[in-house]
Amino acid sequence: MSNSGDGAHILVFPYPAQGHMLPMLDLTHQLAVRGLAITVLITPKNLPTLNPLLSSHPSIQTLVFPFPHHPSLPSGVENVRDVGNSGNRPIMNALGHLWDNIDAVRSLAVVDFPDLPRSPSFTREHLPSGLRLYRESDPDWQFVKDGMIANSSSWGCVLNSFEALEGDYLDHLKKNLGHGRVFGVGPLSLAGGFEPMGQINPNEGSGDGVFEWLDGCPDGSVLYVCFGSQKLLKRTQMEALSSGLERSGVRFVWVVNSVTGQEMKDGSGSVPDGFEDRVSGRGMVIKGWAPQVAILSHRAMGGFLSHCGWNSVLEGTVAGVMILAWPMEADQFVNARLLVEYMQAAVQVCDGADAVPDPVELAQIVAESISGDIIEKIRAKELREKALEAVKKGGSSWRDLDGLVRELAQLGF
Repeated sequence: MSNSGDGAHILVFPYPAQGHMLPMLDLTHQLAVRGLAITVLITPKNLPTLNPLLSSHPSIQTLVFPFPHHPSLPSGVENVRDVGNSGNRPIMNALGHLWDNIDAVRSLAVVDFPDLPRSPSFTREHLPSGLRLYRESDPDWQFVKDGMIANSSSWGCVLNSFEALEGDYLDHLKKNLGHGRVFGVGPLSLAGGFEPMGQINPNEGSGDGVFEWLDGCPDGSVLYVCFGSQKLLKRTQMEALSSGLERSGVRFVWVVNSVTGQEMKDGSGSVPDGFEDRVSGRGMVIKGWAPQVAILSHRAMGGFLSHCGWNSVLEGTVAGVMILAWPMEADQFVNARLLVEYMQAAVQVCDGADAVPDPVELAQIVAESISGDIIEKIRAKELREKALEAVKKGGSSWRDLDGLVRELAQLGF
């Protein structure tokens, strides 16, 4: 489809958070490969993240705007990683549907969705965080709400998913929107051809030696533990998790976010003293950034204890690694439901941002999941094969991506 984009010019505006920028830049690469003219809107401090993309596609232009001021954001902050999850609201507002009946929905103990495939029900605590945190009197949240509602009026939807994983929901969205411009083009990280942003290590030296250590481990014997770039566990959670890992007897790689002194005072936890010495040789703790995609793809990986953020879900799926689910916020409860109940490719281990797992029970689940011959492992590997098929020529995501490009090209005439 070379030159298929003649006449069309696409403006890409990646939201400045790691989990959002990665797939957006992967998608931008795929659009550039297919001949579309592209400009990326970016703020100054986020500009370096475009380097791999721009080096692969010199034709891509950049439009650099200064980051707008917001009273809740420290000077110089331009990315969610600099302030954590609480920064999403002011960052969205500075750059700038939930459900129309927010107040009615939030008053219910259990919310039913009879029109969705499988008619799911969710407790109030398991609804997306934005819905629960929304305050009508807060102009920042009102801005976020208006933007979400406006999405339903968009020309189309491009989703980092694929038919075998969410085909029923893609079809439902097409029906709900009243048109077929819903494109499942993922997993974008599988499409290949460009060094992804996630390979840039902002903390040089973190993760040194992990692959040499993994090379010495038997196939499928290691649990990877990571809860994303924004989430900090509380002190009690860190103690319970470390105890569970120690009791399990399982090999593991645990990625721990750096914690400031103030965050420690506010209740966030760190790796307990003496833990690393006690698990030396069997467990490895990485403090800060880790090459997650490469680690998950290593033959020694047998499981992924995850918060079920969508990027982590897809990266685990691409690696064919069974997920041990501990959803905490945002869309993670919905993602966990999809994996655990509907796809049977994951095991539930804990539930909630404030939940503290019982170390003995956690150790048992981890040990049985990694060493046992369970159906979830088979399903995870099957899902990986379906993801690979989706992005191959003629696959569902390949067809949707080409269909998207054809549609976009027509807009230029």
